[in-house]
Amino acid sequence: MLENPDSISKLVLHKGVDAGTAFEILSIDIADIDVGENVGAKLQAEQAETDKKIAQANAEVRRAAAVAVEQEMAARTQEMRARVVEAEAQIPLAMAEAFRSGNMGIMDFARYKNLAADTDMRSKIAGVSTNASQG
Repeated sequence: MLENPDSISKLVLHKGVDAGTAFEILSIDIADIDVGENVGAKLQAEQAETDKKIAQANAEVRRAAAVAVEQEMAARTQEMRARVVEAEAQIPLAMAEAFRSGNMGIMDFARYKNLAADTDMRSKIAGVSTNASQG
């Protein structure tokens, strides 16, 4: 329309808009053209924004699920550590029972302490802290 405003005049004259009236259209002068909204572009922009929000929501769901799994794994790890501590607490009781029943002698105890000290030393050299020397 902006490139060829004469096409508007030709279309109006061709359609016979002035037929059945007391007037005859000789020419059409275009004084002003208002460009309206591009509804298609607006709808596409809104759809793109909606798709973006959906993708963000899906990403948030995946992030929350990953955090939940991570926390569950941390809880399981803590539970396993508690089981290890519980099992380690049984060692002195078992050793005392072995002494009482005669299944363990003083030399066995000395070898055990030597082994525990050696393990503790190796762990410290490796940079790992253990509680072997407490047994």
